[in-house]
Formats: sequence, C-alpha cells, structure tokens
Amino acid sequence: MSMSLSPNTQTILLLTAPLLAGRGEPSGDLLTLGEYKRLARFLREKQQQPADLLALDARELIGECQQLIDSDRLERLLARGFLLSQAIERWQTRAIWVVSRADAEYPRRLKTHLKEDAPPVLYGCGEAAILDSGGLAVVGSRHVDDVLVAYTEDIGRLAAKALRTLVSGGARGIDQDAMRGALEAGGKVAGVLTDSLERAALNREHRNFLMDGQLVLVSPYDPMAGFNVGHAMQRNKLIYALADAALVVSSDYEKGGTWTGAVEQLEKLRLVPVYVRSNGKTGKGLEALRHKGASPWPNPETPEALAEVLAVEERSRKAAPGQNERFSSVREEPRQAYESPQSWLPINDSPPPLSIESPLAPADALFAKVRELLGKMKTPKPDAEVAADLGVLKSQAQEWLQRLVKEGVIEKYTNPVRYGPKSQPSLLE
Repeated sequence: MSMSLSPNTQTILLLTAPLLAGRGEPSGDLLTLGEYKRLARFLREKQQQPADLLALDARELIGECQQLIDSDRLERLLARGFLLSQAIERWQTRAIWVVSRADAEYPRRLKTHLKEDAPPVLYGCGEAAILDSGGLAVVGSRHVDDVLVAYTEDIGRLAAKALRTLVSGGARGIDQDAMRGALEAGGKVAGVLTDSLERAALNREHRNFLMDGQLVLVSPYDPMAGFNVGHAMQRNKLIYALADAALVVSSDYEKGGTWTGAVEQLEKLRLVPVYVRSNGKTGKGLEALRHKGASPWPNPETPEALAEVLAVEERSRKAAPGQNERFSSVREEPRQAYESPQSWLPINDSPPPLSIESPLAPADALFAKVRELLGKMKTPKPDAEVAADLGVLKSQAQEWLQRLVKEGVIEKYTNPVRYGPKSQPSLLE
C-alpha cells in the first residue's frame, strides 16, 4: 500500500478526521458520517470531487454546499492543512497507511457490502490485499474459559490450513484467540480494531506478522483514538463485511458488542451467513441467536471441509448477484468513473399465478406479496425508491428485484433511465 495520500483522501481527512497527532484537541466541527454522505452525494451530482473543495477557485463551490453544510464550518475544516501534515508524518513513521472511498485501493468488499455506509477513511498497517480475500469471521466474548480458548485457537489453525483468511476484531478473548491460532499456523489474518491502531501496529507481538504479510490491522478511527463503546458497536459491521461467513463462538444474552453485531447482521444487514457454535455448552446467548436465524456451525474437521463450507457461501452469493450488486451509490471516484442510475419496469401487468397445492413458507408468502406489488408498477423506479416504498433495506429490495427479473415479472433498465408506458411520464423526470 502506498504511503502517499491522494488529493481526495487528504480532503476527506480534513473534513472527517480528528487528526490527533497535534497537541490540540480534535475539532468539534468534524462532519459526521451522515453529513459526509450527503456532501459526497451533492458533489457527485455536480460532477465534482472532494479535492475540488481545495482548488483555488473553490469558494463558489463551497458556497453552493451551504444548503448542506455551513460554509464557515467547511472552510475551518479545510484550513487544517498544518495539522494534517503533522498527522501524515506521524503515520508514515509508523508504517500506517490511509485510504479513502475515493481511492482504488479501498477494500472492494466494504464498498460492495456497505455502500454509502462504508467508512469514508480507513487506516491500516500491513498487507492491504488481505482485506479483499474473504474468509471466516470469528467473534465472541472477552471473558471465556480455557476450553473455549482452545476451541477458538483450533478454528484459527483450521482456517490457516484451509488457506482462508481469519477476520476478527482484535479484542481480548475470542477475537485474539482466533487470530493467534491462525497466525501461529502460518495463516493470514485481518484484524478490525476499534481503537489504538498505532499502539497495536507497534506491538512487538504483531511486527513480524505485519512485515511477513500475514497480518493486516485496520480501523475506521484515528490511529491514536482510545476505546469508545459506540465505535466498538459500529466496527462490528466491518468484520462481517470483510468475510464470506461468520462464526459466533460465544455471546452474552441481549447485551455486549458480540450480541449487538450478530443481531444486526441477522435482522438488518444480512451481509453474510451467521453461524453459532453448536458443540459443548452453548448458553442462552447462542441459543437466542439460533432463534433469530443463525445456523449451527457444521464443525468441519479438515481444511477441505472448511473450504467447502465457505465455498458454498461464495457460490450462493454469485447465484444471487442482486444481494451485492451496486445499482446506485455515492462514490467519490474520478468523474469518468461515475455510473448511470438504473431502474425497474414491469414487463406485464399481471404477476405469474401462485401455486396453492402446498402452503407457502413465511418467506415465500412474503415474496409472493412483493411479487404482486412490484408486478403492478406502472413507471420505472430505482432500487432505492422501491426499498422506500416497501419499507425495507435497499439490499433486500435489490435481492427481490433480481429474483423478479429472473422470473420475468419486471425488466431491468440502465441508461437512459426514462422508460415507461407511452401514456405516462416517468417518475424520474
């Protein structure tokens, strides 16, 4: 990973990062993720990039942003150039690299899975290519007994022997046990940290693994930032987004970061399949996750068996590309890389008849209703608008839309986006 920062990344850091290398307190004016998302979308619509805010003639553009972010606030943030130079110097001496969503080196899996919710900036140390290798995420509680320590280390060793990356959070307990097992067996590990990246990168225990290309440590938070409960909760989705499947080894019931992250995956994000440990005394937390949709871990005993478990998940996602396909999203790449939005239009007014020979499962019954509703669309709509109409996440709407395309109920349009019955104008006009 190059240590040089692109102009776009420098601008995004000025707008969103605390830049803790200096002696002063971090600016209270920093843009939140939501504010940056809106600003990035606005710039994209104007065919501009973040770096354009630093151009000599940027005053007019900054003024146009007033409707989203106060112009004086933007100018104060953009004027932190000296503080940024101090931070960059500190990061470089510690071999810490920085990428933003504007960079081609930014992990593709985070963009694909999280889209606009991917962190604007990612700090890291070690072999960045590991971040796009998929693998198995292993998470769990901090306080566990020796039996679970041994079990988790074995999972890490098995992942290494299967040549699959182990993804975890670097916290005490299950996270570190899984990572240690994989590293000591010669495997590759991605650690997603919630705090103190700089300290972890300088840790003697990590240095050889970082230098040998076995380990990458990343964080969406400043390398000098301390622990923050909110950051820990937000970090969970990154762990899942970087993996092909996840295993929850242990979890408290209805409390703690492991529980919150797993429930978020099962009930909201649904980025990857979630498994729970199925042998030994599982406890109330894991049993509750089972009831919420987690699958029992199949306990693969050989590298080939583990590779097959993960390969099945990869094949299932490739067979249903709508889950991960980006139809429209805010991107900060160069202007020529901008994508045209896409929309959907029914091919016919009537959905295919439903079989009544056997009762439908709840999921099938729900999809049948979705088929009926979307089959009656009269004008093309982007996937985000469909999601809003149905009151579901965009990723869920994308999955349903892809299924309906395959069934011939609706048709997918790209560029231009305005298509519909001749007697009615497009809602996108």
